[in-house]
Amino acid sequence: MPQTSDVIIIGAGIAGTSVAAGLADQLSVTVLEMEDRPGYHSTGRSAAAWVPSYGPEVIRALTRASGDFLKRPPTEFNDLSFTTPRGEMVLGLPGEEEEIDAYRAIGMRDITGEEARERIPLLRTEAISSILVDETAVDIDVDALHQAYMRTLRKSGGHIICDAAAETISRQNGSWHVSTGKGEFAAPVIVNAAGAWGDEIAKRAGVRPVGLQPKRRSVAVVPMPLETSVDQWPLSINSREAFYFKPQSGKLLVSPADATPVDPHDAWADDMALAEAIDQFQRYVDVEVTRVEHTWGGLRTFAPDGDPVVGFDGAAEGFFWLTGQGGYGIQTAPALSRIAAGLIQGLKIPDDIAATGVSHGQLSPQRFR
Repeated sequence: MPQTSDVIIIGAGIAGTSVAAGLADQLSVTVLEMEDRPGYHSTGRSAAAWVPSYGPEVIRALTRASGDFLKRPPTEFNDLSFTTPRGEMVLGLPGEEEEIDAYRAIGMRDITGEEARERIPLLRTEAISSILVDETAVDIDVDALHQAYMRTLRKSGGHIICDAAAETISRQNGSWHVSTGKGEFAAPVIVNAAGAWGDEIAKRAGVRPVGLQPKRRSVAVVPMPLETSVDQWPLSINSREAFYFKPQSGKLLVSPADATPVDPHDAWADDMALAEAIDQFQRYVDVEVTRVEHTWGGLRTFAPDGDPVVGFDGAAEGFFWLTGQGGYGIQTAPALSRIAAGLIQGLKIPDDIAATGVSHGQLSPQRFR
């Protein structure tokens, strides 16, 4: 006999665990994770920032709607903030005026080269034509946030089962049945929070895919000279997203901000793209990079229009999509999980999130049908 619950969630990354935590005080929830630990793929490889200027319009709205929760979570959820101050700086070269104007249009402000060097003393401002800042951007403690969602889920009686890849998925007698190496599970509702594997999960369930495309992002950890303190530097990005760099534990994360289409897999870094990003970095910052401490790759999964896919599939009863968060899954998780938990229970989008301009039609999988 299968183990039964009200909801089965496929995937124990930030998407799956956040919606599970939002449902578990009302419904019985089982989360199935194919890896040996939750958050192995995209969640565990995030640049870990809340940046309200980052992404398309819907993402920016979801990011704003998530900010208060991340900065001031309810005490019963976590007794400390998940964020620390960071700030964002956008660097524009001659010929990038259109991109710079787009950042201005969403509220970023210009600063002088002198002001920029107060933030990054080694910045080569003579080569940069425009510098914009957003002081509201913050770092996110992703592990603490993920752990808090899992703790809330378990406190409410929910379960996370690892090493439980969904081998077969079928609809039988009003319930979804999932066969895994850890046993059989059944529930009337199944939530597809499988990230890069989202379309694959749909195919196994006999559901039409929405066209998700995983894209690889590469990151290098670069140590700094002993006399150089980078801890207070802002997250900095080229206006065309040709690369970015961000402090972490006295070192810098440097990335080409690549988005290379790939199949779902355990991603690794593109060394050539990283070499080009480090070369670009040295043109902007007066630091000689003599070695790379280590590298990694992560997957960011996009729907065809770049917006998340959240909602029931109109052609498959009880099949709920929570995928396509792109590279924005951490900073939008509080808002997206509230939306998803509400829709699963037959509720509308919460008023405070709707007030930011987010509608169900923008997120629904039906927009691809």
